Amino acid sequence: MFDVRDDTAFVRFDRVQKSYDGVSLVVKDLNLDIARGEFMTMLGPSGSGKTTCLMMLAGFETATSGDILLGGKPINNIPPHKRGIGMVFQNYALFPHMTVGENLSFPLEVRGLGRSDREAKVKRALDMVQMGAFAGRRPAQLSGGQQQRIALARALVFEPDLVLMDEPLGALDKNLRERMQYEIKHIHESLGVTVVYVTHDQTEALTMSDKVAVFDDGKIQQLAPPDILYEEPSNAFVAAFIGENNTLRGQVVRIEGDVCTVKLSEGGGEVKALRVNVEGEGAQTTLSLRPERVMIAGGDSHMDNVFDAQVQELIYLGDHIRVRVQVAGNDEFIVKVPNSSSGRKVRVGDALRLGWAMQDCRALDPS
Repeated sequence: MFDVRDDTAFVRFDRVQKSYDGVSLVVKDLNLDIARGEFMTMLGPSGSGKTTCLMMLAGFETATSGDILLGGKPINNIPPHKRGIGMVFQNYALFPHMTVGENLSFPLEVRGLGRSDREAKVKRALDMVQMGAFAGRRPAQLSGGQQQRIALARALVFEPDLVLMDEPLGALDKNLRERMQYEIKHIHESLGVTVVYVTHDQTEALTMSDKVAVFDDGKIQQLAPPDILYEEPSNAFVAAFIGENNTLRGQVVRIEGDVCTVKLSEGGGEVKALRVNVEGEGAQTTLSLRPERVMIAGGDSHMDNVFDAQVQELIYLGDHIRVRVQVAGNDEFIVKVPNSSSGRKVRVGDALRLGWAMQDCRALDPS
């Protein structure tokens, strides 16, 4: 059932739009292909359109225009219960009057499976989420994490080709949420089932996904594997939304191949950066730079960009110190200093020289 050998698009959004009031679009001309066996996360802030896309795929919302295809066949007019899709919600959606075993057996009964087949599939699904000993309990007798495992098992029990997950870990505490991220990832890897996952939590998206679609204002801003998304954001929104990010603003004064020189708007000085998303010389730009790419420079530093800075705040975070500095007119500039015995100790008020490489600084759109 979980055949991942087919490389063609298994789920396809073809020019899909959605409006609730007939005027404003919450999803705008969406084109998206999801391969069979892929773990695709739709990531974005509230109101960005990601949950609406999931609900249209599930059949709980209808596209205003465009087509949604599953396995090459349009499903716009197929009701939710006939799409053969597993669903996992944040609120678990378990039947409180049924036992765990009965909750899992229910979707199999609806599909007309005999008792022996149901029992075998329920056992397999419960063992998959390490809940085999809980078949006789009711949901109220389980913790939140246990209920979420049962909800996941129920979505998988009838062996669907596609499982949709809508903020499934949002109600769990931090430690349990992190543990469940790895469990879901491992289950996906072992089964090869296609997963479409919706979250606003960037850590979940980076941890679990094969690819991430970053949504904002009803559109996909970037679609890429997690490492590319973090290391190579294509615009200022993605750079700011994914991970911690330093921004400097300025005007492009010179372009030489893939390198541009930017005169900073505040504090003076020029920065050499990788040209990624700028219109040309004279254009305004936002420079994006990850805090871990910034180094405390020595007196003989040969880094492409070196600036004077003053330490404003120190926050101890175990494996590193988060140092907030004032540099080039920006007093919210962050440097991550490794917490090691050989590392330089810094204090509030210290004057520093900071440096970074040209290729680590990306010149993006001015928004």
